[in-house]
Amino acid sequence: MENYIEEKVSLAVQYFKGGYNCSQAVFMAFANDFGIDKMQAAKISASFGGGIGRMREVCGTVCGMAMCAGFISPADNPSDKAARTANYALVQDFAEKFRAENGDIICRRLLGLPDNNCPSPEPSTRNAEFYKKRPCVEYVTFAAKLVAEKMVELGKI
Repeated sequence: MENYIEEKVSLAVQYFKGGYNCSQAVFMAFANDFGIDKMQAAKISASFGGGIGRMREVCGTVCGMAMCAGFISPADNPSDKAARTANYALVQDFAEKFRAENGDIICRRLLGLPDNNCPSPEPSTRNAEFYKKRPCVEYVTFAAKLVAEKMVELGKI
């Protein structure tokens, strides 16, 4: 099981360093587990990078974990209140663990940006300087590890 966790973390980091955004990196690492194509996962999660559309709101890795929660603890029947409750509980658990480890779940605060920051929608250029000043690889690592651990814990692999 430890190999599974390491494999998923490594895959998420590989996707992120390969140019996919933070949300895509986390969600795509688990695409096969959820029975979806990697490119389909990339499309589904594309808009959540950079704190949702690069608005620097909820961290894309937290969004990626929330998307994973939809497959781990599905809530696809609107009248199934127990399933919805379980799904929301898992999302909140992921978010709280992320916050406890990293201090926040809001992208701009994680990156030390001002609250009035209104960034361009244009993605940052990925180069050595980007990786040097951005802690995003650590956030991708932590989020992928949380999801993988939950998959193992619940016997989903």
